[in-house]
Amino acid sequence: MALVKRTNVQFGGILLSLTGWILSCVTTYIPVWKNLNLELNELENWTMGLWQTCVVQDEGPMQCKDFDSFLALSSELKISRILMCLSNGSGIIGLLLSIFGLDCVRIGKGNQAQKNRLLLFGGIMLWTSGLSALVPVSWVAYETVQEFWDETIPDIVPRWEFGEALFMGWFGGFFLILGGSLLASLYCFARADHAPVYYTPTQQHEKCLHLDPKYPDLTI
Repeated sequence: MALVKRTNVQFGGILLSLTGWILSCVTTYIPVWKNLNLELNELENWTMGLWQTCVVQDEGPMQCKDFDSFLALSSELKISRILMCLSNGSGIIGLLLSIFGLDCVRIGKGNQAQKNRLLLFGGIMLWTSGLSALVPVSWVAYETVQEFWDETIPDIVPRWEFGEALFMGWFGGFFLILGGSLLASLYCFARADHAPVYYTPTQQHEKCLHLDPKYPDLTI
């Protein structure tokens, strides 16, 4: 029964981590981190991501333009790019380490301690991936809220609003952290299951250790 529960936790952690990693990758590259609706021209909707800005027309295709230079970007977009790429990289490394640490994988099956360590390191990498995804998404959301309620900006100036990518990034980050926590927790449970058990004989048992009075040195 314990083995079945352990296997279920492993597959649950891998499934959550894989879902979170996919959402994180999609969030990195889709240009819908922010939305801008123009009241003067309701047929056009502007969207912005980490790599490009796009305009969507009701009667035409989406047209996108990449940012000209990385150095010309705001610090918000620069750091967000770096952290999201870090999230994608650490996520795939964590998934690979965790997969090799699964009990159903035959590689390294004779060394259970090594497989438990792989699960631990994989969980830590997935934790790093989740945090790296949550920080830029939350930062962009915070800056969007601050600009939206900035009283120094005239009311006629359009305001950026939350895009779909922010919600995908939040879900992806939480899934990565939850999946990594499940996988890393298996290392602690494995150490508790294999902890040595020491037996302390009672006083009554010590009196019965001698099998024969003729041989006082013969004990159990």
